[in-house]
Amino acid sequence: MKKIILFLFGLLIVGAIIFAAALPSILKSQGLHPDYDGPRYELPGKRALIISTSHGVLNKPGETEGKKTGVFGSELSVPYYDFQDAGMEVDVASIKGGAIPIDPMSYKYMIITEADKRSRKDDAFQKKVMNSLKIDDVDFTQYDTIFLAGGWGAAYDLGQSDVLAKKISEAYYGSKAIIGGVCHGPLGLINAKDEDGNLLIAGRKMSGVTDKQVRELKINFTPLHPEEALRAAGAKFEASTAKKDLFATHTVIDNEGRFVTGQNQNSGHVTAHEMMRLAKSAQ
Repeated sequence: MKKIILFLFGLLIVGAIIFAAALPSILKSQGLHPDYDGPRYELPGKRALIISTSHGVLNKPGETEGKKTGVFGSELSVPYYDFQDAGMEVDVASIKGGAIPIDPMSYKYMIITEADKRSRKDDAFQKKVMNSLKIDDVDFTQYDTIFLAGGWGAAYDLGQSDVLAKKISEAYYGSKAIIGGVCHGPLGLINAKDEDGNLLIAGRKMSGVTDKQVRELKINFTPLHPEEALRAAGAKFEASTAKKDLFATHTVIDNEGRFVTGQNQNSGHVTAHEMMRLAKSAQ
């Protein structure tokens, strides 16, 4: 009997090891972080700006402590390398400047992306992330693409930043910049105004994290939720769905061709490449 129990225990251990090794592939097959196989673009001499949160704590209202969070790694690394590999010069900025908090969950073995792995060995990338530009000091009109990275941290400061809202409006009117983002990143657009003082994104097609995904992940205590906030700002919200929206993806371009927004972490590649396509056509 003891031998049988040991044998069964051994089988359980082997099974657990095999499952753990296969988990990244299983999640990918369900839709997490899909590979990009679409058109690629060359934009030498063009400039890209990636904007991140500075908030690093997943705290509930009235609290200051909680789990570590920040920008979701792939929502920064994927567009960074897509832009860089297209020949663009890429700058990284954040709400407060300085070191950008990256959600530790980003680097868990089952969900880390190739771009994340590349970024962790890239001294130039690490230097930009540890010494990010403060948005107050950045002239947004000097960029061809402006990408708002997401992650839970963005729910605490992107939509609340008057400086970011003003800079987005300046970029829209003062340049041909293509403005976009994924996940919670589009929250940075909700308070940008047009020349008449109306919300700039009202009436435009937009995407971001769905209310359904927020409920499924049971993190519904953050100050802002993308679907809810984008709808409140008058945007025509679009998204795909799946059994779990963590595995869905959708990227949408507004009718004017100035805003490109993606649903979540799965939408990074397509969103970045669509932004580059539009930036190239604007040459």
